[in-house]
Amino acid sequence: MGGDRGEAVFDEVRWERMFPDQLERRFAEWPVLYQTYGLLEPHGPQNAVGLDALKAHAIACLTARRHGGIVAPPDYGHIHEIGDYALWALGMIGEVQRDWMSAVPPWHHFKTVCWHLRNADRLGFKAVVLMTGHYGVNYIDLKTLVDLVQPHVGARLFALADFEADTQGFEGDGDIHGDHAGKIETSQLWALVPSAVDISRLPPANAPGPHFAMGPDAYEANRLAGQAMVERQVAFLADKAEALVAAHEAAAPTARLRSFADVETLWETVVAPALPDFLSMQSDPKGTGVAMPAESRWAINWQPPGR
Repeated sequence: MGGDRGEAVFDEVRWERMFPDQLERRFAEWPVLYQTYGLLEPHGPQNAVGLDALKAHAIACLTARRHGGIVAPPDYGHIHEIGDYALWALGMIGEVQRDWMSAVPPWHHFKTVCWHLRNADRLGFKAVVLMTGHYGVNYIDLKTLVDLVQPHVGARLFALADFEADTQGFEGDGDIHGDHAGKIETSQLWALVPSAVDISRLPPANAPGPHFAMGPDAYEANRLAGQAMVERQVAFLADKAEALVAAHEAAAPTARLRSFADVETLWETVVAPALPDFLSMQSDPKGTGVAMPAESRWAINWQPPGR
């Protein structure tokens, strides 16, 4: 594998900031690409609205600096305002005038992922790790997408939500899960991008919410716990990348997305027929039975087309 880069923590790994010779060197050392996703959305008064992609991208960069690989620019166009996400927003954001979101529908997001895979495949990467910092049912759909397209892509693929890379759970409690702008995400971002967290902005305890979608346990955020979580995530991703490269070398795949037409054909024949069954395309995938008020601002996109 690329090897632990040790003290070389300032080595540039971001695709968009590298010169051609730097890209070629890093590719030759370890042909792994990290593609990260997130969303601009409410994350409480204490966190920057870009939390999702900021943390996923920062974890990927830290992994690449230590263990090799290249990190693609983060994609902030992610799923919200539809189905389960609209129901969540109804309770956690409310009818605020501006939510500062950068939402796109599922069919747009997942086709964009296919274009990202084409970029990686035509360049010859052996492995692509697709990691989302935005949770909800979309990360399950991302895994479904990867399963659908892997036979048509040369690079070996792995998809996950960033919390899944923590093998011990927050504070080592064994409970592996994420949250939304609570103690886990706030601690994680605090460790990774300290300038994007301001604990002094937390509202007074017991003040009526929902406080711009803040998690109720955000007061328990701990930067050191966030740092420990990040260390586990980096180790997990490094091991996964090594396994993907080994799988590529063992399989010697010949399929590869090369042209625009290849992506369009893949979408039309493989992904689009399965898209209606993606969880992101369901009005109430968790079966909550929550009714969406017709007068709510979240009703406009809540019902996916054809549902």
